[in-house]
Amino acid sequence: MGWLGLDDTDSLRGGCTTQVFHDLIEHLPSNVECGVPRLVRLWPFAKRRTRGNAALSIEIISEDETELMRVLESFWNERILPLKGDVLESDISPREQAPTSPGMVWFDQQPDSDIYWAAVRGNVGLEDLPEATRSWGGHGRIGATAAVAWPAENVTWEAIAWRTYDAAGQRRIDEAMLSQIDEWEDIVFSRDPRRGTGLIAPRGHSPVLFGIRSLTKASAELACQTLLASEETEQHDGWRVFCTNQASGDHLQGNHRGRVTATALNTARKHVVISTETFSMISYAEGGPVNALARWLAVGDEIEARGLVHPDGSLHVEQLRVLNAVPRKQRRPLCQTCGVRMKSMGSMQGLRCPTCKLRADDTWVDVSASPPFDGWTEPPVDARRHLARPLAWSAIL
Repeated sequence: MGWLGLDDTDSLRGGCTTQVFHDLIEHLPSNVECGVPRLVRLWPFAKRRTRGNAALSIEIISEDETELMRVLESFWNERILPLKGDVLESDISPREQAPTSPGMVWFDQQPDSDIYWAAVRGNVGLEDLPEATRSWGGHGRIGATAAVAWPAENVTWEAIAWRTYDAAGQRRIDEAMLSQIDEWEDIVFSRDPRRGTGLIAPRGHSPVLFGIRSLTKASAELACQTLLASEETEQHDGWRVFCTNQASGDHLQGNHRGRVTATALNTARKHVVISTETFSMISYAEGGPVNALARWLAVGDEIEARGLVHPDGSLHVEQLRVLNAVPRKQRRPLCQTCGVRMKSMGSMQGLRCPTCKLRADDTWVDVSASPPFDGWTEPPVDARRHLARPLAWSAIL
């Protein structure tokens, strides 16, 4: 018995580690028993991250480990090793690529989860990895090991279907059926409620036809089978359900509180940089309500934020709320006798009540400010990280 992990076989231009892993499982000896395949998203800022930043793992029970190792060695040499070094340019992402560096690991026993928590929350190097029973390849061993070590405490499910080898162009998926499936209780993140469009098909070059997410394995399976059975959905080349850490919130570590000391809006790109006495944060236009709230903030506001700290030290905010807002406006006080708003009698002449004529010194009172959103805010569904846990799923105190 042991654990198999794989990562870094795809590039921004194309390819897919999930499909390679699916093929690998299909090539395993018939006498092995496999657990549920796992898809594990990792730290989004990793310099060598893959397109989807996901690694794969599975538990395998085999009575003949020698034969199993022979099959894994053969598959590595024939199917995975040729993928090494792909650094094709992407037409959907401007970020610099690192050449693919596939990695595969085998552990007789599942390693401690510490390496998973390190890899989902920060940068991990090859030197940080526990020693595998057997390993192949390069930097992909980092994600592969983290996927094996994932404790699977908070899970969701994703059913992934792949296109046929010769499929090209726009994906054909039964949108009417998807709209019905989206109403199922356990199906999540399948459609954009603002635009009424599907979110299950990837952008750009990828062998993935769609990936549909669910809170249960059974619903993911049924949704996938239902879509694939429709005549309005194109032919496929296999499908599989993965247990995932998506929407787990595992990448976040506590809340960040501070008092705003400065705000800066990029008028062209609409992102906002907020400085506090304890941290600085950036909110991008795609954040929707989060960005709108960040743009509303003023010096002196007390805020609380959650997000990932970028290597440059800034917090990329994912969830935001205002704890206390400073006043934005002032107005004249009420008359202490009759409660009517007092008015100025002119420069240096003080105030007078228009009803009872009571006089008072020339003063102003602060008007409490109300943020545009009550409580926590989060980005719209189509702009959230794979790992982001919806606010509705758990209270954040």
